[in-house]
Parts: sequence; structure tokens; C-alpha cells
Amino acid sequence: MSATDLLRQVGRSVRRFRFLIAAAGAVGLASLALAADVHVPDETVRAALRARLPRTPVDAVDCTKIRGLCEIVAGANLFYVDPGARFLVIGRVYDMQTRQDLTAARLLEMNPDMLVGAAASANAAAGATRSHAGQPGLASAGKAAAASGQGARSLSLAKLGEDGAIIWGNRKGPRITVFSDFRCGYCRALSKVLREMNVQVVERPISVLGSRALADRVYCAKNRERALHAAYAGEPLKETPDCDTSGLDANEAFAREHGLNGTPVIVRGDGAVLEGYRPRAVLEKWLKESRS
Repeated sequence: MSATDLLRQVGRSVRRFRFLIAAAGAVGLASLALAADVHVPDETVRAALRARLPRTPVDAVDCTKIRGLCEIVAGANLFYVDPGARFLVIGRVYDMQTRQDLTAARLLEMNPDMLVGAAASANAAAGATRSHAGQPGLASAGKAAAASGQGARSLSLAKLGEDGAIIWGNRKGPRITVFSDFRCGYCRALSKVLREMNVQVVERPISVLGSRALADRVYCAKNRERALHAAYAGEPLKETPDCDTSGLDANEAFAREHGLNGTPVIVRGDGAVLEGYRPRAVLEKWLKESRS
């Protein structure tokens, strides 16, 4: 059952059970906070879900990972409920203290190849993904579903000029493009791997986790490469004068057009695409397979 089907089922049940469907920001609801210290056996949650979502087969329940929430795995879908299984939360849970996307990390454990697509589908279905204040999400539910499909994917970057790109690494090495978010833990991990490789990186920031203001500061910095690595390291950036950031707008427009709902997205010189973090050995093998 897809995230969209799950939402439809909940919609049919809402009058009977008075569910509240919320994005990840709803984690701060007072009712969840009050329930945070109440231990409820996983089987109790399973029983409540069987009654309230009878068509959703639940594979796993874990009420110990996130205070006040129970993590629910249903096939390829990941969502959350409060310990009483009254409130249903669909979207990302982001730990602001450790700067980790906990939902993305769990999806990676479940299926590394579907990390971006599965998270994006849930976000698009819940309407949770926002680029920055007042702007629409990075993709529609339809494009998110396409992004989560299996099989080889390719992208033409011909529409994108040099504006919006932060170029770093070995200028003579193989060229790869990375769509990234400076608050994405997997983007940070990927940048560390790429620094150890003999590649030229064309980094194109897109705001998935509300990082547009940070991206503007990095892009307007006198030394963009240094500012980029400082941003990933969580170091304070020097104040910089405003500059033309229309190239970053173009990055985000391209991401919306092509359904790039999560980060990182890696594009090889011949247009081949990898979605999500990959270790060095995988990247080196993938680069050798390039047709260009």
C-alpha cells in the first residue's frame, strides 16, 4: 500500500475515529508531549491500528526510538502515531539538536535504494515539504511517485547554466553534479566522501529542509567552496553582502520540474542519476560505468 493509499484510507475513517493527520511539524502537539512518558506495549498499538486502519498491514512497531511517538513500518511506508494510536503523523521527523533527519535514516536502513523516493512520496502526500517561507513544496504527489519508481534514471542538465552552481574539488577530474541541502546529514556525509575522491563537484543547493537562507549566504560568500564546507560542518559563516541568487531559484525550479524531492541527488556526466548517499566504492564503480 502506497502512502497515498494510506491517506485515502485514513480519510474514509476520519469521521468515525476523529484522526488528526499532520506533517512532521505536528510532533510538537501538546497531546503528544503529555503522552511522552507513558509506556504503551507495542502490541497495544498494533491492536489499535488493526481497529483503526484495518486495510494497512503493519510489519513493525517501535515506541522506544522517539520520545512520545511510535514508529510504524507498513511495507515500504514509514509513519508515526502517538502511544495511544489516536494521532497519525506522516512526514519527516527531524532532530534539531543533532541535525539529523531521523525518517531518512530509518528509510535508508529499510531500503537504501529507495531512500529518497520513499521519503519524498510520504512528504508529497502529506504536503509537508516546503522550500522556504511562503513557497510551494519541491514536487507534486504525482512527481514524487515517479521519483520513487525503480529502474535507471537519467537527467539532462542542459537547461542549467553556471549560475546556481558551486564548483569545488579537482577541476580536472570527472565532473559530477550534486543537488544538495546544507541541513541534510547524508549530503554532509557525501561531501566528505567526494573530498577524498578525484572528482570535480558541481554542487547545486536546493532547499528541502528550510535551508534557503543558509544557501544564499554560502553562494554569496567570497570563497564559496570554503563556505560550503563550513556550512556542512555547522560552523558560523561570515556576514556577506547580498548577491544575485537567481541561480539558486533556477536550481529549485529544476528540482520541482523533475521531481527531485530529497537530497542528495547525484548526476553523472552522461546524465545517469543516483538518489541518496552512496559510499566511495559504489561511487567509483558507478563513475567508471559512464558512457561519456
